[in-house]
Amino acid sequence: MSAMLPAWAQAHSAGLSHDSAELSGTDIKLTIGHMPVTIDGREGHAVAINGMVPGPLIRLKEGTTVRLHVTNTLDEDTSIHWHGLLVPFEMDGVPGVSFPGIPAGKTFTYEFPIKQSGTYWYHSHSSLQEQEGHYAPIVIDPAGPDPVAFDREHVVVLSDYSFIHPHRLFQKLKQQAGVFNYQKQTIAGLLAGKDQTLNERMTWGQELMDPSDIADITGAVYTFLINGRGPADNWTALFTPGERLRLRFINAAAQTIFNVRIPGLKLTVVAADGQNIRPITVDEFQIGNAETYDVIVTPTEDRAFTLVSEAMDRSGMGRATLAPRPGMTAEVPPLRERPLATMKDMGMDMSSMGGMDMSGGDHAAMSNGDMAAMAVPGMAAPRVRGSDVMGDMAGMEGMDMSMRNWMNAPQIEMGPGVQTIAPMPMDRTGETGQGLESVGHRVLVYKDLIALEPNADTRAPSRELEIRLTGNMERFMWGFDGKKFSDKPAPYAFRKNERVRVSLVNDTMMAHPIHLHGHFFELAHKAPLGHMPRKHTVIVAPGGVVKFDFTGEPGDWAFHCHMLYHMHAGMFQVFTVRPLDGASA
Repeated sequence: MSAMLPAWAQAHSAGLSHDSAELSGTDIKLTIGHMPVTIDGREGHAVAINGMVPGPLIRLKEGTTVRLHVTNTLDEDTSIHWHGLLVPFEMDGVPGVSFPGIPAGKTFTYEFPIKQSGTYWYHSHSSLQEQEGHYAPIVIDPAGPDPVAFDREHVVVLSDYSFIHPHRLFQKLKQQAGVFNYQKQTIAGLLAGKDQTLNERMTWGQELMDPSDIADITGAVYTFLINGRGPADNWTALFTPGERLRLRFINAAAQTIFNVRIPGLKLTVVAADGQNIRPITVDEFQIGNAETYDVIVTPTEDRAFTLVSEAMDRSGMGRATLAPRPGMTAEVPPLRERPLATMKDMGMDMSSMGGMDMSGGDHAAMSNGDMAAMAVPGMAAPRVRGSDVMGDMAGMEGMDMSMRNWMNAPQIEMGPGVQTIAPMPMDRTGETGQGLESVGHRVLVYKDLIALEPNADTRAPSRELEIRLTGNMERFMWGFDGKKFSDKPAPYAFRKNERVRVSLVNDTMMAHPIHLHGHFFELAHKAPLGHMPRKHTVIVAPGGVVKFDFTGEPGDWAFHCHMLYHMHAGMFQVFTVRPLDGASA
């Protein structure tokens, strides 16, 4: 595959700032087509951009206007979504929502002003082409001085690839739950005391739940790539000892959340989703599908370091090398023990009664001193779950802890697409993510993020909208509020410039990276006034609640889980903001 890689991703790259293979300027041409690829010595197929996987790095300048001519040489429609970019909704690139798509043999020209800087990416929003290689990075240089000082930079695109066609993968997911999970609990694990006890297994079995089902598609059929290279191909980036390296991480994976670390180096996170944050130094971070993080590392030793992107379910990893000279390698750590889901992931954590979130209300956030997450006008009063003695442990036997109690989420349309409703969802933005609770070093959490620049809109929200993330893992059905997009539910409606708090409640036992097109939202957690972190994508943990504030821009905007197969199965909706510019109310 190395011969197919763009120059910015070639091994031993000296950096990106002056890479002659970058596409830059204000008039750019892209061609989408089929191509063969070789990954770790095995031949496969890809949908590529300009004959490359990942596609060419596009480098833009804040304050300019760009025209991008996209020619489709496939025998089916294609599209490009400019992920995280603030564009007019007609240029957002979502077929059936913001434009018709790009037919086979045709060219479509996108044109929009560049209103921001930072690390972003672009990818197909048609069929399952993103899984086949239709993705690439974007770097936007700021109009003024960059607040992040660095000597050299490398873009690091994480992704997953299967030699099985994505439509076949989807078919298998629909036919058999856990078909790719080769890490199920065993009798040996029970006897060794490594997994759940017999009573725990029986309880989970009654709920038709598998605690080892952390990822739908696993390393059993995935190869995890870094800049298009498999672990054996070992993508390598150079440094000079003592340099400040800026690593621009992009998770372009279709279905994989990664845990990233570089053993022997501290990671100073300086940007999240392209937005500058106050620097925070950690040993590891979890990056959801479609998120980006900019990280500074300063290797002082004259030796190589292994960059690890371990799949959240520990079924495999991507591997690359940072080195002072070509050909150097470092020890590759073994995969760590795979995580198991817990009662908290069911939304039933009895140990956190004092901090639980009452039906997506504000108890959990307020218990953490989070004034940003206090109740807002227009918000419904918290619904009491089964009993009004939630704080009385002696009264637990009187509570309705059913995971299908519709009273816990009356807006949900109950049906085969709703397997569970979390009885006690809670704010988990201060947690590390599944499997990282006891790694013995510091892991980035969302509550570490503080915006470097002041928020543009500091108004209090005028209302709160609760959206439930629903699914049936046994039947691989996913949706919002119990409906999949093919059911044609009414869009979530907002008014132009309206300030709204959205509360995402995850009723499923899987993490969902949720993405809102065309906007940055502010995570409503404890942060200095006016410096809530701005994101375009956020992981909602199983049984968890995430709140964000946003101000609607006119248009029709896709809102979906960025797990490609979850979106394809129905976890997709539209945020419609009216009136449109130039239109009457």
